[in-house]
Amino acid sequence: MLYPLYVHVGDAKHAHGVTFPDFPGCFAAADEWEDLPRAVQEAVESHFSDVDEIVPEPTPLEQLAHDPQYDGGVWMLFDIDLSRINSKAIRLNISLPERLVQQIDAAARERHMSRSAFLALAAEHEMAAH
Repeated sequence: MLYPLYVHVGDAKHAHGVTFPDFPGCFAAADEWEDLPRAVQEAVESHFSDVDEIVPEPTPLEQLAHDPQYDGGVWMLFDIDLSRINSKAIRLNISLPERLVQQIDAAARERHMSRSAFLALAAEHEMAAH
């Protein structure tokens, strides 16, 4: 799923630092730009490894872009694999109407997620709402 992250651009003496507005207390860093995606994924997995909490949905970038606490860096969207965050996966066999499965697959593709990750996120979201 694409999350907006704030990158403090590094230099010859400092790594690029990443702040996660949707995951308070989670940070990542990398010396090279191409290493940032891996560092971001590892940081999120570590952040949620000992916690049984629901992964929040991304805050819209438009909402974050005007926040004065984010100054002096750049916004980037990172594709975080949420299926690697939650604990052990269990295989299920369920039956759903074909049309619903098509809608689920389209929504998952739009969010750059697998069907399983989308269904898990939707279930967590629904349970948190009640």
